[in-house]
This record gives sequence, structure tokens and C-alpha cells, in this order.
Amino acid sequence: MTPTLETPRLWLRPLCVDDAPAVQQYFANVNIIGRLSKRVPWPYPADGALTFLRDVVVPAMESGNAYGWGIVLKDGPDEVVGLIEQRLGEFEQGSRGFWLGEPFWGRGYMTEAVIRTQDYLLLEAGVPRMVLLNSEDNVASRRVKEKTGAVRIGTAMLEHHHGSDVCDKWELTREQWVAWKAANQP
Repeated sequence: MTPTLETPRLWLRPLCVDDAPAVQQYFANVNIIGRLSKRVPWPYPADGALTFLRDVVVPAMESGNAYGWGIVLKDGPDEVVGLIEQRLGEFEQGSRGFWLGEPFWGRGYMTEAVIRTQDYLLLEAGVPRMVLLNSEDNVASRRVKEKTGAVRIGTAMLEHHHGSDVCDKWELTREQWVAWKAANQP
């Protein structure tokens, strides 16, 4: 089961189908989807968030094949403004996806959320390794990985809507995370 996690500014709570309207509101944005793989449709369908949550994320969470967190600001609207999904067993093609609604960019929320979820996944849930991808021209996603201990291990090819089809490929092991935390946390 995906637990509720807390950071100084955020609640990270298990995703559910009821989150579909907020996910649709923030995610159906070319500035977000344009940097993602073509596995995500564009234009994003009107029922895209509902279908994704109902048919993909929630069943994977219920079966123990994924963790999914909705990002909720403690001092903001009581709605999901982004999400982090960690798939288990899908390592070489990337095991984590994340996005944040554009009105909330540039405030460090995603870095804060990633640090907390990596703590849970690698230290509490027993995930031994994460493989992470981002389009090589997705600077914001790259920066989150750089700031949260991931190590770039090469490239991969994955079709994207806009920009390069070359992806940066990153790895983060439990051992790397422990070392990063020792060097970066008070």
C-alpha cells in the first residue's frame, strides 16, 4: 500500500480516482506533456486523467506493482497539483514518473517530494534500485535528478512529443541514496 508521506510544505498522499479532475486540470498542458514520451497522448483526451488513474495507476497500486502519490500543498488548494508514480519491476525503461502543475514550478516542491519518496522507497519499502529517464532537453527534470542523488549512466531512445527523442538515463541505488543523504542532509 502507498502510505501518506509528509514534508515541511507538502502532503504526499495515495492517488485515487477522485483525483482525476485536479490531475486533468494541471496535466493537460503542452508544457508538461510535450516533454513526456508519446506513451502519453497529445492532445490529452478529456477523460485522460480518469482513464489513467482508474485503469492504470490505481490497479497497479492495489496489486502492489506501483506506488502513486498525489502532491498536495499544505498551504494551498486541497487538491493534487502533481504526482509521483514509482513502478516496480520496470527498471530499464524508467521506473519513476513525475510532474507538477505549471503554476507551481520553480519553488522546489518536486525536489522536496522526490527526496521524501526516495527515502520511503529505498530505505523503508526495500526498492533496491531506480532507473530514471528524462528527455535530454528537459532541464527541470534533469535538475531534480542531479539535486536528489541520481547518477547519470547513459542514454536511451524514447519518442517524445516535442524536443529530443534521446533520454538521459539515471540510476539510484539504495547505497547511493544512503551516501547522498549522509553528504547532503543535516
